[in-house]
Amino acid sequence: MQRITITVDDELIAALDRVIVTCGYQNRSEAIRDLARAGIAQMEEQTNDAQAGVAALVYVYDHHDRELPKRLTRSSHERHDLSVATMHVHLDHDSCMEVAVLRGTMHDVRHFARRVVAERGVRHGRLVTVPVEFENQEHVHGAEPARRHLHVRVREAS
Repeated sequence: MQRITITVDDELIAALDRVIVTCGYQNRSEAIRDLARAGIAQMEEQTNDAQAGVAALVYVYDHHDRELPKRLTRSSHERHDLSVATMHVHLDHDSCMEVAVLRGTMHDVRHFARRVVAERGVRHGRLVTVPVEFENQEHVHGAEPARRHLHVRVREAS
């Protein structure tokens, strides 16, 4: 581990100290390391379109909006190759929330998410991504040859 010295303005230090208290860090170094890792991972995710990843797309929409549920379903079917699972939650008389678990290249996942969130009637949307590496070989476990599958390995933060 290396020791570095940085210069930070008073407002940023005050914000960092609030994060330390809120999150329970023991010291500034731990907080800065985690924030740096998160920032680096975010930059890598945003710039590496070919990187494989898994993601959760969370969005809230008005289910009374004309044809919106059909448009959302059609979008999901058009990219069924990305979809792992979807959970649908009724929030109130008008609003529904869906959580779509996605797997594919970051380019495809982000493109799909932008398309869904941009639909008229979608009120809020957020994509949370995790870069992964797909293991090379499709294989089976035990005596179930019909259940061939791939594993993913979560990439360690740099």
